[in-house]
Amino acid sequence: MPTAVREALAVSRETAARLEAYVACLLRWQRTINLVAPSTLGAVWTRHVLDSGQLWRWWPARARVHVDLGSGGGLPGLVLAIMGAAGTHLVESDRRKAAFLREAARAAGTTGTVHAARTEQVPAIAADVITARALAPLPELVRLGQRFASPRTVWLLPKGRGVAEELTAARAIGTMQAELLPSLTDPEGRIVRLREVVLG
Repeated sequence: MPTAVREALAVSRETAARLEAYVACLLRWQRTINLVAPSTLGAVWTRHVLDSGQLWRWWPARARVHVDLGSGGGLPGLVLAIMGAAGTHLVESDRRKAAFLREAARAAGTTGTVHAARTEQVPAIAADVITARALAPLPELVRLGQRFASPRTVWLLPKGRGVAEELTAARAIGTMQAELLPSLTDPEGRIVRLREVVLG
């Protein structure tokens, strides 16, 4: 793990070693399954691990159940589980990617429940935190995740330069408290933190 990434994430040596095991597994599986864009492999630590792990800065202390939608290559859900997120549920409809998630969790010595199904087919789970990265625009994300949410649920969603437009569209379908938090990896991006999401 690059020193700059370790310092930015403020992780212990043990956690850094577990993240290294995860990345090694990701790179092995990437040879046969497209888990991340091939063009980003040279910057896997910043583009993927740091981009995912930065959500930990905003993690609620009381959180006991975490639902990650469209987990794919474990980003951000498995990275956050490795960093200490409790009760992580990884939702991934692609069965090959779900198999990767199970193997990567084992390799990294972390726990997480993998649901190899579409989000709407997963039994409702009362989530304290919902995350998703590069899955869908905000209006679709809140619709997908609503079945796991209560007004107390915190949503942490990394978004790119179109975040303002997405947030405006999301507010058109319901009410929510929204904050735009700075991103460590994208000067034009933001972390969207939502609370009290109620769809109309």
